[in-house]
Amino acid sequence: MAKLVVGMNMSLDGYVDHDRFEPGPALFQHFIEQTRSLAGSIYGRGLYELMQYWDADDFELHAGADLEPLRAFADAWRRQPKWVVSRSLESVGPNATLLRENFAEDIRRIKSEVEGRIDVGGPVLAASLAKLGLIDEYQIYLRPYVLGKGRPYFTEAQPPLRLISNERVGEDAVCLTYAPA
Repeated sequence: MAKLVVGMNMSLDGYVDHDRFEPGPALFQHFIEQTRSLAGSIYGRGLYELMQYWDADDFELHAGADLEPLRAFADAWRRQPKWVVSRSLESVGPNATLLRENFAEDIRRIKSEVEGRIDVGGPVLAASLAKLGLIDEYQIYLRPYVLGKGRPYFTEAQPPLRLISNERVGEDAVCLTYAPA
């Protein structure tokens, strides 16, 4: 049975913003290794559309960037199965499956049939799955930014959580891992 894990960067004031703070080299390497080990990812529409960037080779347009880590992440992301929860998308990219109205039933089936860790991306989707009791773990990558606005990591009240572990990752992140209590 798969473990569903919500793992996202979070500012000190509790917000998720995928455009406002990029990971440093060590944290990005952590994400590459983690992505290589995943059994798959489940995305909401918004985050999936952002992540589709990795299906193209547009990252090679970054002048002066070390392209090797970008290529490594793109390769890992492209290989893993992805499930996308959306009522508005008509199609999804390679190695992705669109989940619609019965997404909760579909995710329960995926969780029972797949072995390993499946990441859940997007705070709104994570809140929906938490209400259904499907989230097994939260990994909060706490970053030293104060955004003052944006989408909160926890978009709705969550069940009580218990700390499982904490680990410094890279230059400026602490990974706090929690499970529902």
